Amino acid sequence: MDLPIRAVRRALSWTSAGFCLAGLLAELLREALALGDHPLVALWSLSFEGNLPGWYASALPLLCAALLAWVAADEPVDRGHWRALALGFLAISIDEIVGGHELLSGLFATRGALHFGWVIPAGALVLALGLAFLGFLRRLSRETARRFVLAGAIYVTGALLCDLPLGWWTERHGDANLGYYLIDWTEETLELLGLTLFAAALLDRLAGRPLRLTPG
Repeated sequence: MDLPIRAVRRALSWTSAGFCLAGLLAELLREALALGDHPLVALWSLSFEGNLPGWYASALPLLCAALLAWVAADEPVDRGHWRALALGFLAISIDEIVGGHELLSGLFATRGALHFGWVIPAGALVLALGLAFLGFLRRLSRETARRFVLAGAIYVTGALLCDLPLGWWTERHGDANLGYYLIDWTEETLELLGLTLFAAALLDRLAGRPLRLTPG
C-alpha cells in the first residue's frame, strides 16, 4: 500500500505544534497562578522528564530512525550513510529517555555559559559528523540537502547552542524561575521543530515507494 505522505506530514506538524503550545501555556500558567510542580504542569511542561512531551521527544527521533532505515533499504548510493543516520537517531531517541548526555556534565568543571559541560564533547561530535557527512550532503539533490541542513541547524541550535544561555542563566538565577522555563522551552521547541522538518523531508523522499508488510 502507499504511505499517505501528506496526511502523516500534516499530523506530525500539528502534533509537534500542539505539544509546544501546551508546554508554553503550562509555563505561563505556572508563573501566573504560582502552580509550582502541579500535576498538570508536570504533565505538559517541556522542562519535565517522564511526561507526555518527553514521550513525544523520544518517539519523534525514533520515527526518523525508522524512516531513515526505510530510505536506506532502496538507496543504491550512500546506503551506509543512511544506515548510520538511522542508528544515530535511534541513539538520540534512547538518550531522550535515559538522559545519558547529562551525565557527561560531571566530567567538566566549567562555569558560565559552559555550566552544562556536556556541550563540549557534543560540540566536537557535531563538528566531526558534519565533516564526515559533507560528501553525502553534496551527493543529495540541492533541495533535499537544503532541507536536511535547515532541519539539522534548527535541531542543533536547540539541543546544543541553547544550553549555553541556559547554563549562564542557571548559574546566576537557578532553575526554578520563569526565565529558566522559557529558555528551556525554546530549546525543546527548536528540537521538536528540527526533528519534524527532518521527518517531513524523509517522508517526501519516500513518496511513491510502496509500504510492504512481510510476515515473518
